[in-house]
Amino acid sequence: MKTVALRQAVEMIPDGAILMVGGFMGVGTPERVVDEIVRQGKRDLTVIANDTATPGVGVGKLVSSKSISKAIVSHIGLNPETQRQMMDGEMAVELVPQGTLIERIRAGGCGLGGVLTQTGVGTVVEKDKQKIVVKGTEYLLETALHADFALVHAFLADYVGNLSYALTARNFNPVVAMAAGTVIANADHIVPTGVIAPDHVATPGPIVDYLIAN
Repeated sequence: MKTVALRQAVEMIPDGAILMVGGFMGVGTPERVVDEIVRQGKRDLTVIANDTATPGVGVGKLVSSKSISKAIVSHIGLNPETQRQMMDGEMAVELVPQGTLIERIRAGGCGLGGVLTQTGVGTVVEKDKQKIVVKGTEYLLETALHADFALVHAFLADYVGNLSYALTARNFNPVVAMAAGTVIANADHIVPTGVIAPDHVATPGPIVDYLIAN
């Protein structure tokens, strides 16, 4: 794990990268990192996240700056700009049921090829997807998701990169940190190693590649 400046962390992200971003309607999203992505003018990003938040919040900032070419999310209902760009053909949107989405990410982090789920069977969700019958029940094969970079936000980080999250801000963060080639973490507070109790560590330091200096 290396500690780097915010600018340096974002400079590592090329145009066209696939990003997983923690957060749920902006709660638990690394806002500083998102702001720097916008400032550096990154383009043609594929973003995998729970949602696109709202204009001016979290992933919504990337939508407004037209940094995203494709979003893989569970809903876009609270961001009219995402809806407009999708309908105008400016952004591709893949809507995935929320439970299926997080399981596809988890599968990617655990080295699995995908997961079997009944969610979506008999609906438009099953289009172009493989069906597998297990003990007489039909399931859809939902393939694993991987990203080039995971952007996570923690409440506490220590000097070796162990992360602890605050309440519901934990949400997608520990799971996306498992499913990306490079993990960039931002934390509200960076503390000496040992301050975070072992049973409060949700993301172990060896998973984190870069910690943004405060």
